[in-house]
Amino acid sequence: MSKQLEEIKKVLREKSNKRAKTSCQKFVPTSQKVYGVRVPELNKLAARYKSAGFELVEELWNSGSFEEKLLASKILGKICKKDPERALKIIEKFSKGISDWAVCDTLATQGVREIAGLKQEEILEISKKLIRSKNPWERRFAIVLLINLAKDKNLRKELNKIMEYAKNDNEHYVKKAVERLKRKLR
Repeated sequence: MSKQLEEIKKVLREKSNKRAKTSCQKFVPTSQKVYGVRVPELNKLAARYKSAGFELVEELWNSGSFEEKLLASKILGKICKKDPERALKIIEKFSKGISDWAVCDTLATQGVREIAGLKQEEILEISKKLIRSKNPWERRFAIVLLINLAKDKNLRKELNKIMEYAKNDNEHYVKKAVERLKRKLR
């Protein structure tokens, strides 16, 4: 475990509180290990460790708690411009380890927002691949990833085509993502 991860874990333990943990478990019922740290504290940590690099991002993600995965996603978004190809490989790898909507949406939006304009084709390809997954979190990720591209009117036809694969999805969280993307495309 790196010194940076040890420092982060210490802060997460110090900033955790029962009320935040209960709230998280209520609003993100499928989350796994939860410290109970509020998002503003995670944002402070992301700003503090924004120059740490991809190694810390992967270490945080692999550490496995809800907050560590959120933090990994947020830091990735701050450093993704340094190596956009590596960032895309990481998000695709991480998509397999998603277990809740909050981590899914943070990774799919904040994790790539800064490179979405530069990497439209690659993002579309990742989405096309994951939309057909048996894993509902990968399907949700595929849809939420497209939100980064929704402002580009030239991509509307392509986004709607990808969304077609999920329009009859029975999974609650996939349905919610489809509705969210539809609103963005109006």
